[in-house]
Amino acid sequence: MSTQHTEFDYIIAGGGTAGCVLANRLSADPGVSVLLIEAGPTDRNPLIHVPAGFAKLTAGPYEWGYLSQPQRHCDGREIPLAQGKVIGGGGSINAQVFTRGTREDYDEWAKTYGCTGWGFSDIQPYYLRSEGNDRLSAPWHGTDGPLGASDPVNPHPLSRAFVKAGQEFGLPYNSDFNGEHQYGVGLYQNTTRNGRRCSAAVAYLHPARKRLNLTVRTGHLIGRILLEGTRAVGVMTSNGHSLHRFRARKEVIVSSGTIGSPKLLQLSGIGDPADLREAGIEVRHALPGVGKNLHDHCDLDIIYQLKAYQSMDRFDRPRPATVGAGLEYLAFRKGPLASTVVEGGAFTFGDRDGTTPDLQFHFLPAAGVEAGIAAVRPGFGCTLNSYFVRPRSRGTVRIASADPAAPPLIDPNYLADDYDVEMSVEGVRQSREIMSQPSMAQHIKAEHLAGGRALDSKDDYIRFLRSHGRTSYHHVGTCAMGNSDTSVVSPDLKVYGLDGLRVVDASVMPRIVSSNTQAPTVMIAEKASDLILGAA
Repeated sequence: MSTQHTEFDYIIAGGGTAGCVLANRLSADPGVSVLLIEAGPTDRNPLIHVPAGFAKLTAGPYEWGYLSQPQRHCDGREIPLAQGKVIGGGGSINAQVFTRGTREDYDEWAKTYGCTGWGFSDIQPYYLRSEGNDRLSAPWHGTDGPLGASDPVNPHPLSRAFVKAGQEFGLPYNSDFNGEHQYGVGLYQNTTRNGRRCSAAVAYLHPARKRLNLTVRTGHLIGRILLEGTRAVGVMTSNGHSLHRFRARKEVIVSSGTIGSPKLLQLSGIGDPADLREAGIEVRHALPGVGKNLHDHCDLDIIYQLKAYQSMDRFDRPRPATVGAGLEYLAFRKGPLASTVVEGGAFTFGDRDGTTPDLQFHFLPAAGVEAGIAAVRPGFGCTLNSYFVRPRSRGTVRIASADPAAPPLIDPNYLADDYDVEMSVEGVRQSREIMSQPSMAQHIKAEHLAGGRALDSKDDYIRFLRSHGRTSYHHVGTCAMGNSDTSVVSPDLKVYGLDGLRVVDASVMPRIVSSNTQAPTVMIAEKASDLILGAA
């Protein structure tokens, strides 16, 4: 292969959520040049922009196809771990749930992990700056930011029934999970605008594409970061035809996600020496925390068979109802295809002594929506999932070889901690209680997914967890920010011991937030842009 050379001020390694935000904010200065590099394709596929298209995107060409290592505490299963491989990253293929976590999450980052400048009062302005909410406003929400946030266009009757059932269970109705209190049941807002997905690519990258100082390269697999001594000076990529060396005059910013960022650092000789030597990589910079601290919300789905042909499953294949839904969406941006499918939600307490909710629930008026999840007859299923929002189990990401195309060894280590198991059991128990309330029970014919066995004893519940627990797509922590011996980046997101190199994405979270992770990742990138430009 021939090698081509080009130079820019800033190189952003990864075109996912954080990368798109950075590309916009950094290139707003016409005096600097910015290169955004993405391994996947553009986000032109119409399914990416139709909210209900999420159901078709958790497996296929727009994600990496990763599997976990056999999970020791989950019956040795290899669990699919969908990660976006497309401009917009996970934000182009996810369910668009718009939640941010609690004030206490961020104050804990600052207090316990040494992340100075990342307490809630520090980061809230970046949430407000990023958000363009069509219903809510100050003091908790922004109204004119790039990232659209809106209510479900026309919530499914089953989602409304779920919200009623949650109240019958004893939860207060909550119209804003991102407001003063998270506790309660309601309908999620989502990252949509005018009936279309509003990923970070749509919100941030597309408006900036015409800038002459911004270059976007798709289909480029990044092989390594180029180091000269202790300074990052660029990256090496391959597009299948030729090798490319892109040099950075100012900084290389790694935004390849919680799996991809530690992988790229390790391929470049930055990481735990033992991990690097095992993969046959020369140690360029010893940093033991790279790839450690991996954690995720362990999702538990219960699927219910319905009495009537009423769920969104009926639009899963070509039939007259699907054609009608498509025409309605094209004409009015309304109807079933305008739904993100994940409509109803709740936050409750598993630990009664807790000060903030520690269980989260997602209700879907459909079944078998996501890859690997069982379904019932089309049109006859709905799903309620739950997870413990502050898991204690920790895993790792390690490269398997020096080949950039080889998938890394990903071990989320789900349910390794006994407290995670206790709280997850409580989440499943509460799920069943909510679904047994009158407003939902009237629609349900049978509980469809319980491992083929009744859930009566605690052992039954634990067996269910270990045989059905899966990813929530909320991986974080593998390039953790902080001041400990295992931290990878400082509070200004610079990689310890190296110059000209930062990490900006969900991998820098020292501990996962008590919610979905898309909006927090946007916030991290917003703050990072100010740090890079000297405005923070």
